[in-house]
Amino acid sequence: MAEAAAVSVHGPLVVIVGPTAVGKTALSIELAVALGGEIVSADSRQIYRGMDIGAAKATPAEQARVPHHLLDIVSPDQVLSVTEYQRLAYAAVDAILARGRLPFLVGGAGQYIHAVTEGWRVPAVAPQEALRAALLAEAAAGGPAALHERLAALDPLAAARIDHRNVRRVIRALEVCLATGRPISELQRKTPPPYRIFQVGVTRPRPELFARVDARVDRMLADGLVAEVARLVAAGYRFDLPAMSGIGYRQIGQYLRGELSLDEAVALLKKQTRRFIHQQNTWFRPDDPAIRWFDPGRASLADLQAEIAAWLAISDSERPPAPGSGSPDS
Repeated sequence: MAEAAAVSVHGPLVVIVGPTAVGKTALSIELAVALGGEIVSADSRQIYRGMDIGAAKATPAEQARVPHHLLDIVSPDQVLSVTEYQRLAYAAVDAILARGRLPFLVGGAGQYIHAVTEGWRVPAVAPQEALRAALLAEAAAGGPAALHERLAALDPLAAARIDHRNVRRVIRALEVCLATGRPISELQRKTPPPYRIFQVGVTRPRPELFARVDARVDRMLADGLVAEVARLVAAGYRFDLPAMSGIGYRQIGQYLRGELSLDEAVALLKKQTRRFIHQQNTWFRPDDPAIRWFDPGRASLADLQAEIAAWLAISDSERPPAPGSGSPDS
């Protein structure tokens, strides 16, 4: 995969991040309406057509209020690399700026967010399917920690950046190392885009957030999540596809295959969503000085809107450079 094309349009970019169910969609829509914006999704599940309820996409009514981009761009049996997402996101942001509108990059996918804001240059190594299968079997046999130790021997820097439980990222780093003979950390480059970035992190107290997770899952069930998964399977999308193994679709798949009762599947879905939130927090840390944290239940939306408006009014020469640090891979 070729590197993403250079970004050519200078301008402001508001980034809204945070864990699942925290309220990013509602906040971004209100701010975009008030500030003349359009939303670019940075969610690794909302890219899939037909995966609406389980991916918690903005509703048709919400999308009617504010234009949304990078929703429904691939089918569930397609793979969208971080590099491809980055290219599409840059194009969407540039087009919004060209229309004189304010782009909002919104989502909880840390890789997508950092790839855009930091200008990741992902190593152009095509997927090695046989190698991936062998590494996945190795992880299944010896455990994720053993696979991570192998990466640490080949690329200590990459291993330090990647949680050993994130088997997919460990496998990708090993794949690049073994295919090229060079550490992935050596091949990774960053070229920050020329956007002026204001980053908002949405947060809530953990008990409140977990209660919102439970309520969201219950609402998804009421809205027809089981029927959505069944339709996707009937359309020929296998349960072993990456899209179908995501949170929500995996657990309902276990129910549809008779491996769990519906109550068991729902309880597992809630539990694994909470675990996923812990993983998301490794991307967006409370002590990150680049993030302006905002609690929708305790802080003023009007104050945040005024703060962003004041930031937009500052002259180019007075704006700080776009911050960021992270570790690319695909």
